[in-house]
Amino acid sequence: MSLSSDRKYLELHGNQWRVVVNVPRKLHAKIGTKLKKALGTDSLKEANRLKWDVLAELKATIAHAENPSLSLEAARAVSREQAIQQAIKFAEQRRAAFDPARRDGIDEEIDWQAESLAGRPLSVDERGHDVFDPERLRLATDFSQLARGEKTPIDLHHEKFLSMSHVKARTLADDRRAMNLLKEWCGRAGVPPYLQAITKKEAVRFCDELPNITAKLTPVTLNKYVSRLSVYWTWLENRHEVESNVWKGRRLREPQQTTDQKERPFTDDEVRVLLQGPAEPEMDDLMRVAALSGARLDAIVCLKAKDCRDDGVFVFKPQKKEPGPRLCPIHPDLIEIVERRKKGKQPDDDIFPEWPGVKKADSLRERSFKTSNEFTEYRRSVGVEDRREGKRRGLVNFHSFRRWFITKAEQAGQPESTIAVVVGHKRQGMTFGVYSGGPLLEQARQCVEAVKLPELPERMLREVT
Repeated sequence: MSLSSDRKYLELHGNQWRVVVNVPRKLHAKIGTKLKKALGTDSLKEANRLKWDVLAELKATIAHAENPSLSLEAARAVSREQAIQQAIKFAEQRRAAFDPARRDGIDEEIDWQAESLAGRPLSVDERGHDVFDPERLRLATDFSQLARGEKTPIDLHHEKFLSMSHVKARTLADDRRAMNLLKEWCGRAGVPPYLQAITKKEAVRFCDELPNITAKLTPVTLNKYVSRLSVYWTWLENRHEVESNVWKGRRLREPQQTTDQKERPFTDDEVRVLLQGPAEPEMDDLMRVAALSGARLDAIVCLKAKDCRDDGVFVFKPQKKEPGPRLCPIHPDLIEIVERRKKGKQPDDDIFPEWPGVKKADSLRERSFKTSNEFTEYRRSVGVEDRREGKRRGLVNFHSFRRWFITKAEQAGQPESTIAVVVGHKRQGMTFGVYSGGPLLEQARQCVEAVKLPELPERMLREVT
């Protein structure tokens, strides 16, 4: 439909058009059910050109009635968002218009709308040129450039990108945080917040100046945000919205870590201390599953009864960039734990109901958040800690069980490719699917069973319940 024949916000009164805006119910007693203002024209095309100025005025009246502390001038700012949305519609129509005559018609409508947004001249300068209100003229210019595809707001396609991203809620939050940082930097640096203005040179400037915006964040965290911008720009490039990904290869320099500053596996002595300490039964079970499977904490905590298969295999949910659920043979030393925890449960019942996860539906935290905190408290209570000056995190954490498992499998002579299959690392060549029951599954079982817990001198065997 041509925007010049659009009847939105318009109605005929006699043979003249007028603007009509519905008032929110809560304001009916204050200013009535509708606001109306005549446009003084019987031409629908002319009415569409004139309506935006009037619409902004009526919307400002409603906003002021709802919040009397808001000036009418501030309330009129709402019209900018409406104009931008209208410009986006024009840009979409213009991209789809392959007929030159059709495009010329759209351009004519764009010019009419821009003139309406600019308003009447305030005066004439000494050279006879019209002088317009600067703010309205800027809006009219932005509208025209956006509608003609000459400018594209950097976040115009971001929500669509997010809706098509198959990532965790925390990663989506990182995407939004990265976009907000870029927009904040544009404001500080005087860079127009449009895709066309973000060149490779500006991307370098952003990375150089980013630490000044977020002084409390480490280079590792800031690189995560730069990486999310790169993913967005790649998506834009594939859709021909930008010429290239200006963030490709961009990274902030991270402080070089010496070997003794990197997070590490537990030592055998630390594993002994953890397993023979005064842990609650559920924590003891959890640590043993982690040590003898190499699985990540959240994958373990999210196990259900049906994920502990009768053929002796765990089915862990996908983690990181895994394309689907991952099989891991159940270590013989875990059979008693699995059978005890499955007993009397339905297929969809949790194996670790002690940690049901966060209750808020909109929480970005993984189910294992509380579990991680409880493990950290327990670990520190038995003296398993490794803090280094200048590092926010210690060198050992729950993930150290995963590192310990990999280390022990390597020391037992297991092939690196098989270990990668078991723990879900990226692996070239053969794949290990959910329904695989061939030689690769047997190799994985040999790998798992090659890992042995360190001897516990005073290990207490719990009764099978």
